[in-house]
Amino acid sequence: MQNEPIISFQDVAVYQQDILILSNVNLNIQKGEFVYLIGKTGSGKSSLLQTIYGDLPMKEGSAEVVGYNLNKVRNREIPFLRRKLGIVFQDFQLLTDRTVEANLHFVMKSTGWKEKKKIEARTLEVLDKVGLGTKGFKMTHQLSGGEQQRVAIARALVNDPEIILADEPTGNLDPETSRGIMNLLFEISQSGRAVLMATHNYSLFHEFPAKTLKCENGKVISGNSASFN
Repeated sequence: MQNEPIISFQDVAVYQQDILILSNVNLNIQKGEFVYLIGKTGSGKSSLLQTIYGDLPMKEGSAEVVGYNLNKVRNREIPFLRRKLGIVFQDFQLLTDRTVEANLHFVMKSTGWKEKKKIEARTLEVLDKVGLGTKGFKMTHQLSGGEQQRVAIARALVNDPEIILADEPTGNLDPETSRGIMNLLFEISQSGRAVLMATHNYSLFHEFPAKTLKCENGKVISGNSASFN
């Protein structure tokens, strides 16, 4: 399962419009690997994530993500690239006017799922996986913050992605709830998916050590969480 790069960057320059954010980015993330992405606000973490999911175009260097060459990927192929990525945001970005199940159904229908029975079966499967098997009928605003983040993770899992990109997934959560989310993300990585998690929460590193990428002074430095703690 290891030694299969799911993300590979060689000498990549990351730009926001014409402003150089990161230069000479070299990184490899394997299947089943958990990786932290750290750095101060404005250091380029979000720009790097945007490059990975095709929101920022490649201008220099070469990159491959889940089998897609980012130098050659066409606009019409971006939705297919993103189906292989599960994206989890700090602020959940759930539809608050509908149930947990309906949030997942919305994403599935918009990514090509058509058969009602398959949609319902997959919905139950991923809600079970995140510990919300009995909460599908609830409105999202009735859930706690931790439960809402679990819904966001379930939504990211519905299309069986090869990698989860998590942008500050514990940023709005208390320490105990954060620990539960971290346990869930580590379980996901141990099932063979890669997880790349941007975070400012260095207190997690002692309990959940992992490979770490740090954005600093326009570069991406590779190490482990202990060396950056």
